[in-house]
Amino acid sequence: MGIIKDNFSKIREQCQELILTDKQMEEIMRRVLKEINNGLHKETQPTADVKCFITYVQDLPNGKEKGKFLALDLGGTNFRVLLIHLKDENDFEMLSKIYAIPQSIMLGSGTQLFDHIAECLANFMKEHAVYDEKLPLGFTFSFPLTQLGLTKGMLARWTKGFNCSGVVGEDVVQLLKDAIARRGDVQIEICAILNDTTGTLMSCAWKNHNCRIGLIV
Repeated sequence: MGIIKDNFSKIREQCQELILTDKQMEEIMRRVLKEINNGLHKETQPTADVKCFITYVQDLPNGKEKGKFLALDLGGTNFRVLLIHLKDENDFEMLSKIYAIPQSIMLGSGTQLFDHIAECLANFMKEHAVYDEKLPLGFTFSFPLTQLGLTKGMLARWTKGFNCSGVVGEDVVQLLKDAIARRGDVQIEICAILNDTTGTLMSCAWKNHNCRIGLIV
């Protein structure tokens, strides 16, 4: 019993820096709110820690949306493809698969990267017997992006170990469209490109209509 008590004391001592007082938490809230306000103003946005880029999303889902949808989540050495079937309100079915991106592709050309993604999308649709359907796709792209519209976004710079040539400054939605068109075996309509926080907000708001914030930690 004494050993457990000693260990608990040591753990508590090591974690002491993580225990915040009410005053410290209020200061954190004040600073975050200040940076959000800076990010929302044109004059201070370039130097703000919280950038508050426009998403071009006009509304949140109401829970009555129905149909089959594809989702592509690209943000690291793996990417995920999902098939979501929205049925009645709060009733849905979701299938997903994770695909790896070899380092040779991460450091290769943009054409190689998007051809690889298009191939995986096509294989996924064939595996789940929807390759003969024209499905809308939401593209979650978790890299610095200058977004010019709901379906138009220019890559600002690569992060997370990627350095594909011919992509920085280009519209990544168009690059994916071109890769899908080169295959010619599936029909996919890219209807939105999103940051992962926006995607989280939209997916949660479909089921919980009070959801107003998406957060990725």
